[in-house]
Amino acid sequence: MPSIVTGTISRLRCISCGATPDSAACDFRCTICGDLLEFVFPEWSFDPTELKALWLSRRNSRKVLDHSGVWRFRELLPHIPEEHAITLREGNTPLYQLPRCARAAGVDDLYAKHQGMNPTASFKDTGMTFAASSAHQGGFRWVACASTGNTSASMAAYASRGGLRSLVLIPDGKISWGKLSQSLDYGALTCQLRTDFDGCVRILNELVRRKPVYLLNSVNPYRIEGQKTAAIELLEQLGWEPPDHIIVPGGNLGNSSAIGKALLEMLELRLISRLPKLSVIQAEGANPFYRSVREFGGAKLEPMTADTQATAIRIGNPASWKKALRVLRSTGGEVEQVTEVEIAAAKAEIGSDGIGCEPASAVTLAGLKKLVRGGFVKPGENVVLILTGHVLKDPDFTIKFHRGDLFPGTKYEGEAAGARHLQRAPVVLDADLGAVIAALEAAEQKKS
Repeated sequence: MPSIVTGTISRLRCISCGATPDSAACDFRCTICGDLLEFVFPEWSFDPTELKALWLSRRNSRKVLDHSGVWRFRELLPHIPEEHAITLREGNTPLYQLPRCARAAGVDDLYAKHQGMNPTASFKDTGMTFAASSAHQGGFRWVACASTGNTSASMAAYASRGGLRSLVLIPDGKISWGKLSQSLDYGALTCQLRTDFDGCVRILNELVRRKPVYLLNSVNPYRIEGQKTAAIELLEQLGWEPPDHIIVPGGNLGNSSAIGKALLEMLELRLISRLPKLSVIQAEGANPFYRSVREFGGAKLEPMTADTQATAIRIGNPASWKKALRVLRSTGGEVEQVTEVEIAAAKAEIGSDGIGCEPASAVTLAGLKKLVRGGFVKPGENVVLILTGHVLKDPDFTIKFHRGDLFPGTKYEGEAAGARHLQRAPVVLDADLGAVIAALEAAEQKKS
């Protein structure tokens, strides 16, 4: 079978037993205790000032890898030869101020790092460029993932770009059609399985043990390495002055693990002088990590059947929960849950700042409001929300919310009445100038 190799300056290490294998098993699990692997860099030695200057200089480079917001920071990544790199100029995502959302949340200074502005419109691209390149380096022909939508779109794009074949396993009828259409267009073999996301993961793990197929879910530590560059880029955008809080959606928990890993490494390398608090927000109907921390002190995680319209985080058995727990404790962060209505309202409020995001991203703003009310986030502190997906990832959700069709007949119908002021349904009029002027004047009288 093709090989899964590591670079010369990095080592794989089990997050539980500390074993350091020379290479990874096909499922990226420790062969001794079965837990996840991560990359460590025992030989690191950098001058932080020189490193910052080097990364900044690459912004004016004509070299293909320097156009990537991931590969530009390659000194902090495991080594992959340039000839194996698959890139779509990922990263380089904007940092937006959110003045309206700041007022709604009760804070003075609020930003959004919008990872939905990546090539396939989600944060997955920053990890996929690196992990797909690892597959190319290892000589694999097929790559595969289980997905709620964003991972499959990203994997299919990078596989196609790198001349690889891709296999997508998705839960039948439980993902956004917008995301599924991307995988189809990028040429993936797409299998809709009559199960949930966690069932797809079980089938995938069995598959990679029997066939030479490279696993590209976030248990793959190369994914985590690529995704951590979003935090490096964020701190560069902030002039290396850390915010007080970074708030991340919680699904499979690979992204919070990656961002937290980057923060700890940047502190170790003296690129930053202090750690932000990293907090994770989950949907109330898909909250196994929240329950693990609040009910069991993080001692265990009980899988659940996830149920939320924020499909990107509809995950009941998150693979990276132990990594996320370590980040939460290391940074002094918090975990919170939010309702379906709170997610929908927050999504509309982010849209009112001219930004927009998919439903799963909006848990960050909804969670921030609760963290402010609870006193964990102070009004004078500065906060960065990590928005993980583009507003066009799930247009059906948006249309249903604004038309008032999202919650009727559900247990959230009563709560949803409080969010009606955020709904902006299209106004159907006769083709008459007077009718349009009347609608314009009516809108003018409302508070913007």
